[in-house]
Amino acid sequence: MSDFVFQSLEGFEVGNSKKHKKSKDSKTGLIKVFVAIFSILLICELAVYFLVIPCMETVDVSFYGLKNYSNQMMMEKIASTTNKNFISFSANEAKSMLTTIPGIEDVEIVRRFPNKIYINVKEREAVAMTFVSDGERTVSVQIDKNGVLFSPNSNSVSLDKSIPLISGIPVENIPEGMRIPQKYRALMEQIAEIRGLSQNYFAAISEIHVIPKEYGNYELVLYPIHSRTRILTGRQLNEEALQYMMVALDVVNTLEPNVEEIDLRYGSVSYRTRSNAGHSYSGEYLE
Repeated sequence: MSDFVFQSLEGFEVGNSKKHKKSKDSKTGLIKVFVAIFSILLICELAVYFLVIPCMETVDVSFYGLKNYSNQMMMEKIASTTNKNFISFSANEAKSMLTTIPGIEDVEIVRRFPNKIYINVKEREAVAMTFVSDGERTVSVQIDKNGVLFSPNSNSVSLDKSIPLISGIPVENIPEGMRIPQKYRALMEQIAEIRGLSQNYFAAISEIHVIPKEYGNYELVLYPIHSRTRILTGRQLNEEALQYMMVALDVVNTLEPNVEEIDLRYGSVSYRTRSNAGHSYSGEYLE
């Protein structure tokens, strides 16, 4: 009797083990099927993402850094490249087209799968403005710190009172996108440094006139806004020189209200006045 019970229990355990093994194998099979299906779907999705979309859809272009130019204008400029797919899109071609715009200093293009194109535009910043001849009329153009001439695409620059007017530089026949002569580029760098200061010195100056000298040198004539007196100075334009100019202007006008010109070129302050007879004489103020 005991032998029969033992054999029955042994048979039950073996049968239960087989059922458990079948159940485990069934679960493993379902997991394998699920993993296989998931892998196929993933491969299909990757194929669509990296092959189908880049080859079939046109690129999606986004611009960043624009201030004076619109997205529409930029898109029109590179229209011949935006009707292509991601694979055939040429970043170098688009960059060369955009940098032909005089007001664009640099362009950085980043490609992102499957069809995204991100274009970061660095526009030129005007440090001065001048006038050039355009056929039968005279138009204003801007000059950046590197001496490049360009026209703004908005009125924001013309309304900026920190941008001085420069005259006397021979730029009549220089087209947009070209640079002013080499010897005047240092002046643009000096103006850019002064504009970066907290004090807006150029708000008190209506014009800076350049007087070319022999051997490639030049001097400057500054015209204050609220004075009829012009100021002669050397080619070094910095914060200290402008502060000295303002002090000299106040002192000389206090001593002599009819001053036509103040000369700061030789380390001392000399001035010339207007006379009723049309003649002039020189005086000197010593600190």
